[in-house]
This record gives sequence, C-alpha cells and structure tokens, in this order.
Amino acid sequence: MYFEIQADNPEKVQKFYTDIFGWKFIKQEGLPIDYWRIETEGIDGGLLKRPAKTPPPQSGTNAYVYSMEVEDFDATAEDILKYGGQVALPKFAVSEKCWQGYFLNTEGNTFGIFQVDANAV
Repeated sequence: MYFEIQADNPEKVQKFYTDIFGWKFIKQEGLPIDYWRIETEGIDGGLLKRPAKTPPPQSGTNAYVYSMEVEDFDATAEDILKYGGQVALPKFAVSEKCWQGYFLNTEGNTFGIFQVDANAV
C-alpha cells in the first residue's frame, strides 16, 4: 500500500507531518514534477504539488483519506491543533475497537488518527 498527499505548499505540509509524526521527506530528483518520498514507521507514501484546485469548503473529501494508528489519541490531537491542524470530525468510539477522529492538515486535506482500545464504547 502507498499513499500520496497533494499540497499547495509542500514545505509547510512536510513540517506539519514531521513535527507530529516524525515522517521523513526525501526529494525525488529526475521527475517532471516536484515530488517527495515519504518514509513513515508503516506505509510509505509521496507528496506532490497539488495539480488542480481543491473543491470549496463543505464539498467533502477531495483525495484519499488515510488514518494512522497512534499510541495516545488525545496527545496526538493536541499536537495536530498546536501545529495548525483543525478538527474535521471529533473523537468517537468504534465500539470495542478503537477511538477514531478526523482532522484537516495545513492544506485542508482530511486525515484520521485512531487509538486501538478494546474497551472503547
């Protein structure tokens, strides 16, 4: 599996995800577009300059939404807000599975985080 993030300001998004999750971004040379490989502790991905306008607010998701497992939902949510993210859908229980929530990054892209918890209700 592989994911890609599109952004109007790739440098700002790199800082956002590096500060929160420790992701590494490696510029991929020799391509006809600006592109960075993303190395995470799990699934790897890519970052590219957004090729088209984003839909207006309240239009729904405009790209693949990914959710990342975190050790501490509340602490990670605080970091997301601290570094310029916004809540898209507050924390909720997926009964007896996990705590889930969705956020917007600094470019308005939706992503989720979840904390596994068999006692979530």
